[in-house]
Amino acid sequence: MSIQSAPADTTAPAGPTTKQPPATTALAGGATGADEPAATRGRTSIADVVVVKVAGVAAREIPGVHAMGGGLSRTIGAVRDRVPGGRSNVGRGVKVEVGERQTAIDLDLVVEYGVAIADLARDVRENVIDAVERITGLEVVEVNVTINDVHLPDDEDSAPEAASRVA
Repeated sequence: MSIQSAPADTTAPAGPTTKQPPATTALAGGATGADEPAATRGRTSIADVVVVKVAGVAAREIPGVHAMGGGLSRTIGAVRDRVPGGRSNVGRGVKVEVGERQTAIDLDLVVEYGVAIADLARDVRENVIDAVERITGLEVVEVNVTINDVHLPDDEDSAPEAASRVA
C-alpha cells in the first residue's frame, strides 16, 4: 500500500495517562480571512473511524455478506449485540490506513454458502469504493477482501441450549 500520510504529531507526551485524540485526516486546508469565499474558510478533518464505519456499512449492504470479522471478533460481537442497550459494531472486520488524500481498506468477511465469492468480492469492492469516495472525498487506492468463513444454511447463529439432565 502506498498511502500519502500526514506527519505524526509528536508534541504530546506518550504514556498510559495521556489520552490520544482519534486519528484524523485533513481533507482540505482552508484559508482564513473575510475576503475568502465562505466555502473555503476553515479546515475539514475526517477521523479514521469515519472511514471504518462507512466501509463497514457499505460492505454489509451487499447480498451474500453474512457477517464481518474474524472468529474471535465475531464471537465477542455476538455477545456484545445481545447485551441490552449494546450497539452493533459496524466497524467489525474493517481496517483502514488513511493518508492526506487517500485511503486503503482491508475487509474480513463471512459469506453465505452458494454465493460466488469472486463476484461478491467485486461487488463489495465497488460499493465500498463508491461510498467512501462519495462520502469522504478520499481516493480509495485499494480494498483487500479476505473471506474468513462460509455460513452454511444449517449453521445456527446462536449456541444451542444445553438439554437439562433432570426433570
